[in-house]
Amino acid sequence: MKYLETDKSFYIKLVKIALPIAMQSVITTGVNLVDTIMLGALGETALSSSSLATQFITVFTFMCMGISMGSSVLTSRFWGADNQEALHKVITIAIRFCLGLGIIFTIINACFPSQIMALYTNDPLVIDGGTAYLRWSTATYLLTALSTVTTNILRSTGRSGVPLTASALSFAVNIGANYIFIFGKFGAPAMGVAGAALGTVIARIVEFSVNCAFFFFFDKKIHYHPQKIFSRCGDMVNEFFRVSIPVMFSDSLLGVGDSVLAMIMGRIGSDFVAANSITNAVQRVTTIFITGISFAGCFIIGQTLGEGQADKVKRQSNTMLFMGILIGCVASILMQILSGPIINYYNISDSTALIAHKLMNAISLIIIFRSTNSILTKGVLRGGGDTRFLFLIDSVTMWGLAIPLGYVAGLVLNLDPFWICLFLHCDQIVKAFWSVKRLQSGKWIKKVQGDSL
Repeated sequence: MKYLETDKSFYIKLVKIALPIAMQSVITTGVNLVDTIMLGALGETALSSSSLATQFITVFTFMCMGISMGSSVLTSRFWGADNQEALHKVITIAIRFCLGLGIIFTIINACFPSQIMALYTNDPLVIDGGTAYLRWSTATYLLTALSTVTTNILRSTGRSGVPLTASALSFAVNIGANYIFIFGKFGAPAMGVAGAALGTVIARIVEFSVNCAFFFFFDKKIHYHPQKIFSRCGDMVNEFFRVSIPVMFSDSLLGVGDSVLAMIMGRIGSDFVAANSITNAVQRVTTIFITGISFAGCFIIGQTLGEGQADKVKRQSNTMLFMGILIGCVASILMQILSGPIINYYNISDSTALIAHKLMNAISLIIIFRSTNSILTKGVLRGGGDTRFLFLIDSVTMWGLAIPLGYVAGLVLNLDPFWICLFLHCDQIVKAFWSVKRLQSGKWIKKVQGDSL
């Protein structure tokens, strides 16, 4: 226990930051779960179409999360050091970067939706459904860009309640809009997969409006106003690129890697894709606290380092490691308990249900390692500024292990779904051991511009 944090204020701060984020994850998971259930009622083709189409959108989301989380490493540090000028400059760079990406993805999505879907599957019915989903999702990129940046900046400065409120409102809107437009209720046309996309866009508008209205016009602590987007920030660009860009590349490669894994699964068969989408929904339910603890860990570690308390950070990081292992074990047990009832609820074939059960068993094992490495890599090590190392382990394990081994297991050897899933996610096991070793070395604590360390 002497190596763990005993200061009660640490746990209070952790709960204050992590709980709203975890609740927001519950809401996001609820939206995804409801989408999956509603589309599952239309059959496996509709479920597979939306699942694969959202993979492309997820790549963009990962990139925005990478930029905003990378910038949060700096904003939490500058917040702890009470350096508002540097804080504003980092925010400006992050917003410009995400908006630029949003414009690029919007153009690609608008011009090449069917070509994007052809990357994921060769099933013509799934391609048609996914193309319709992407066309209706064109407006989501710029909304997501600004909403993601403002959400993570607010979180890094201790105001997680605003993004939670935004997510709660968008959740309610999304469920209602999906019900109306997927099934054609209250006089609206029955749009099927396209209706799910339209419902998501409407929900994004609500989320964007709440987050950005508060961030730009009502917040009294950060004091960041829209005109600052055009202010000068050149002296912070090098520091931003040094710390934040590795996070963006790391998360982007993970997003692209997940898309490649989806392409592999899409070529195994639509029943595998449908089963995997159900498995992912259950996994999100059981890992909601992992996300919250990871985010909170990144911000707390950054703020503590900004205050110049390196010794305290070591106890906090050991505590986070212990939490990661514990939460992973609990999540694994929960997944086993929930898997049967949830799979039985879906309108799927017996073969798809059997595959889903096998995938659940594999993920129940993987989730222990995923919890540990997520809390360390996305939380502790990232908060310490060790972003280049994280880029290395993310890229090596995903592209050097998971993708080639998953390809061989699924498309060459045609192994049992349990083993295919295990190979597709074997990077999580390797990253867990690698990140623990990095934590013990102490090399993950990095200085940033203006630090008192």
